[in-house]
Amino acid sequence: MISLIISFYKRLDFLELILLSLDKQSYKNFEIIIAEDNNDPLTVEFISNARGLYKYNIQHVSQEDKGFRKTRILNLAVKAAKGEKIIFIDGDCILHRHFLKEYDNAITDNCFFFGRRVFLSKKHTDILLKTMSIKKVNTIQAFLYKGKSIGAGIYLPFKKNIDKQHRRILGCNWGVLKTNILKVNGFDEDYNCAGVGEDFDIDWRLKRTGLKVRSMKGKAIVFHLYHEPNYKASDTEYVEKLMVEKKIIGKSFCINGINEQRILNDRIRNNFNFS
Repeated sequence: MISLIISFYKRLDFLELILLSLDKQSYKNFEIIIAEDNNDPLTVEFISNARGLYKYNIQHVSQEDKGFRKTRILNLAVKAAKGEKIIFIDGDCILHRHFLKEYDNAITDNCFFFGRRVFLSKKHTDILLKTMSIKKVNTIQAFLYKGKSIGAGIYLPFKKNIDKQHRRILGCNWGVLKTNILKVNGFDEDYNCAGVGEDFDIDWRLKRTGLKVRSMKGKAIVFHLYHEPNYKASDTEYVEKLMVEKKIIGKSFCINGINEQRILNDRIRNNFNFS
C-alpha cells in the first residue's frame, strides 16, 4: 500500500483540487495523510466533509503554528503512515491520474525516486479555483495558458527511470520505502526555515546509506498551482549553510528526527549537568 503525505498550510482551495485528482487515480490501494503545519479548525471541518465524499482513507496530523516546522510535521506523518511505500507532495500540486501507479511500480528497497512539476500560470490556476474542477488540468491546457516546464507534463509510460545521482529531489514529488526513511531517522528537524531541509538534506543522507536515486520525469507528473513565493532568499541561504555543516559531519542518521534523539540527549545532558 502507498501512503501519500501532503504537506499542507492554509490553502484549502488547493487541497480540494488535489483530493479531486486523487479520486481519479488509476491506482487505488492508497491512503492520504494531510500533514498540516498548523492547527486550524477549518481544516478539521474540511477533512470531515471530505471523508464523506471520497472512498480513500484520509488521515490528518497537525501541530500548533509556531513558524516553519515542516520537517517536524512530515516526521509525524511518516510515523502515522500505514503503507510500506511513502510518497511526498506539497499542498499545491495536482496529480496526473497515473501518478500513484507509476510510483508503486517504481519504488524498490535500493532506490528512491523523484519527479518534477509543470508550473501552471496564474490565469490557469484562477480558472481552476473558480470552477473547482480538474477537467482542464493537463499538459495541453498548461501550454495554452502559458505555463512553464511543459515538458515535465508529457506522460511517457514506457520510459526507463534513469539513475540521477547528481540530481537532488524536490519535496513536492518523491517517493521511498518507509523502512529506508526510518533508517536515516526521517527528516532533520534542525531545519526551521524553508529551503532545503525537507528535500535536499534527506536526499544526501539517503544517498549516503547507499541508496540510488532515479528520475520519474515523464511518469510521475504533478501540476503546480500558481502562488506567490512563500519563503525568502535569506531562509535558503541559512539552511544551505546548515546543510554544508551537516555534510562535513557526514552522518546519514540525523539526531533531531523521528526518534527525537535530541530530546533524549538533552535530558541526559541536564541530568548529568554537562555544560
